[in-house]
Amino acid sequence: MSEQANHQQLVVFTLGAEHYALPIQAVNEIIRYAEPRSVASRTEWVRGVISLRGRIVPVYDVAARLGIASELTEQSKIVIVEAGAETAGVIVDTVEEVLTVSDDQIEDAPGADRSMIEAIVRIDDRLIVLLTLSTIFETATELPVAA
Repeated sequence: MSEQANHQQLVVFTLGAEHYALPIQAVNEIIRYAEPRSVASRTEWVRGVISLRGRIVPVYDVAARLGIASELTEQSKIVIVEAGAETAGVIVDTVEEVLTVSDDQIEDAPGADRSMIEAIVRIDDRLIVLLTLSTIFETATELPVAA
């Protein structure tokens, strides 16, 4: 009896010149970019909040969090995700595709900050960084807002 590889679907997006991904089960929806309302925060990658069908949702600049140069364009999107018990929006440059990958295409990311990067997905010559959504916003929720 042959072993079947487990598969998972990933939402692939760009930040700067690189490709990143999140598991599709963490993604609620993808909306057009709208400037978030500013909120006081000590964390530079907290961009503000938006109102999404009556809910106030924090919006984070993942490129700034990862130290990547990125510019807002007409293709910029906000990906609404579930991170633990929190719903949040993350700003991405473009949403590229939804990919189905097998476990053998997912490898450790040597030298990467494991708190933010779960793995590298290898598809032929492409390398896609799989982000660790559960911890990427930890600092933002742990820091008190300045009075």
